[in-house]
Amino acid sequence: MTTTATAPFRTAWNDWHADRERYYRDPLGWVSITGLYWLTEEFETVADLPGQWRADADAVYVEGIDGAERLEPVEGAPGLLVDDGDRRIEVIRRTGSVGLRVHDPRSPHLAQFSGIPAYGPDERWHVTGTFTPFQHAETVTTGAVVAGLEHHHSAVGTIDFDIAGTAARLIAFARTDGSLHLLFTDATSGVTTYPGARSLAVVGPDDAGQVVLDFNRAANLPCSFTDFATCPVAPPENRLAVAVEAGEKDPRH
Repeated sequence: MTTTATAPFRTAWNDWHADRERYYRDPLGWVSITGLYWLTEEFETVADLPGQWRADADAVYVEGIDGAERLEPVEGAPGLLVDDGDRRIEVIRRTGSVGLRVHDPRSPHLAQFSGIPAYGPDERWHVTGTFTPFQHAETVTTGAVVAGLEHHHSAVGTIDFDIAGTAARLIAFARTDGSLHLLFTDATSGVTTYPGARSLAVVGPDDAGQVVLDFNRAANLPCSFTDFATCPVAPPENRLAVAVEAGEKDPRH
């Protein structure tokens, strides 16, 4: 497909793409992670981290860092951060288990990061859809890129649209700010794009139920950049048959 985009559309996409690359260049962000370690109920030394750590169903306990400390990471939420010199230890709870992620500004992964490959912007992948709300929000459970973990999403409706001459429907998940987001795969997944899922942010519907889906901004999840993320995979209902040759490509290719 030939890339076609007006100058304003291309400029807006370039700004978005630059913001995405700045985000992943954060010296303490996703690409800086050097390890993910799961805790047990017994105190133990973890890799080269200070102190000793253990976890149970209620909390995480640390001895030897400023005395004794008790942390309570929230299931599925961003982790709690513990300083370790220039590094940050992120304490996360996922599907009942507790893990430590180590963010290091000297990470070789960060040093090697050269940007996010992507298809060029093309206005033919900027489509309008119709949002149909569910009567009540439904919980959709998906697996994760880490075996044994689950993610629970608040599904609030479906979006129907036409793409590449094909009728399609995706389940939409709610964000706390009232917007929507989609997790989807398509015929490029595992070929030129990341196999587990890409994400698409969608502004909430207008009064007529219309939404805009700009697949040029289909974004990689953190797991496409690091083996130490616990991202969800797309639900079976959100697997498109068409090849969406738009948005971000797999950075590991």
